[in-house]
Amino acid sequence: MECTVHPSTVSGTVGAPASKSVLLRALAAGLLADGRTTLSGVSCCDDVRAGLGILRGLGAVVMEDEAVWTVRGPLDPREQELDCRESGLCLRMFAPLAALSEREITLTVRGSLASRPVTMLERPLAGLGVRCTTNEGLPPVRVRGPLRSGTVAVDGRLSSQFLTGMLMALPLAGGRSILRVRQLRSRPYIDLTLNLLRDFGIQVSHEKYETFDIPGGQRYQPRAYAVEGDWSGAAFPLVAGALAGDVTVTGLDAASVQADRAIAAALTAAGALIRVTPASVRAAQGDRRAFSFDATDCPDLFPPLVALAVHCPGVTILHGVHRLRHKESDRAAALHDEFRRLGAAIAIDGDVMTVRGGPLTGGTVHSRHDHRIAMAAAVAALAGGGPVTIGGARAVEKSYPAFYRDLERLGATVNTPDD
Repeated sequence: MECTVHPSTVSGTVGAPASKSVLLRALAAGLLADGRTTLSGVSCCDDVRAGLGILRGLGAVVMEDEAVWTVRGPLDPREQELDCRESGLCLRMFAPLAALSEREITLTVRGSLASRPVTMLERPLAGLGVRCTTNEGLPPVRVRGPLRSGTVAVDGRLSSQFLTGMLMALPLAGGRSILRVRQLRSRPYIDLTLNLLRDFGIQVSHEKYETFDIPGGQRYQPRAYAVEGDWSGAAFPLVAGALAGDVTVTGLDAASVQADRAIAAALTAAGALIRVTPASVRAAQGDRRAFSFDATDCPDLFPPLVALAVHCPGVTILHGVHRLRHKESDRAAALHDEFRRLGAAIAIDGDVMTVRGGPLTGGTVHSRHDHRIAMAAAVAALAGGGPVTIGGARAVEKSYPAFYRDLERLGATVNTPDD
């Protein structure tokens, strides 16, 4: 599907989509609890739909209502094959959970996820008694448990998602487990996991995020749980407000440990007018200026920050490029190549991306089937010199299906083939 976004002025209020990072963790906790868990503040996207299918394959009973979903555990696998679709979080988080079972279970993937490495799974799972095989370090992943307690090393360089899965699965093992973690990235996502575990009655301690101590024999407590809004998705309408008007996004927890809450600080550094309340953020146009930002722990902010930076006079410096190589696309190359088609001056040197602000022309780009590239191009178009046509625009359904509708609600001119 193609979508064309025209230069526009935007104003108004939209609700943040549910955080899929929080929602998928909460669904997993509901699976592991023996009883009824209710989740409010939910919304669906492709990654969450994958998680729901996995839950049902692992034995959960899931009832979906528009406002509240109900999950009944416990884990009791019914399927030998679980389709993770294109969700890296589902693949890496649910592999240890599936390994709690004695059945052989295969986790399959689709699209670009088939080329993203899963080598960090094999050795730790094998060290805890799981037979784990991959396709030479790539998906699909086959596991056969049961997962036992013990002490293993976990490589945290590429992703924290597998560590999340281990932290969720090992409390159900028979004894105490120790995870020694090397070079952990995205620590805020582990804080997200630890907070959720505590909310469901699970105790885990750590020393400087390097050693995690997990008592075994614990039980997840079923409960009512409110899912917070997604700062990653909200970053795009907030950048839209900073570039082209005045936008408020509701449903955001100002005290959240989500890494992408840092978008508020980045927008302030770029000269936007920002107002944060306990449950919303407002972003309006100010005197735009170049800025510097380290996105190592929040790499999903790179696309909206590039969309912002191309309109900020001067040279913006973004750190953390190495975190972009194994996303839905090679996100560093995608941002560099696709935004250059629109006249942007972007350069990459090692771990640093520089963006020279200047006039952005209209033109045609392709999302490369990456939801965040599609949304970044759409938002950048609002303050550009001509319409931007986005090929593969439907990629936004991975995380934010209502994105284009929300832009239209804010006053943007958006044309799709269905118009």
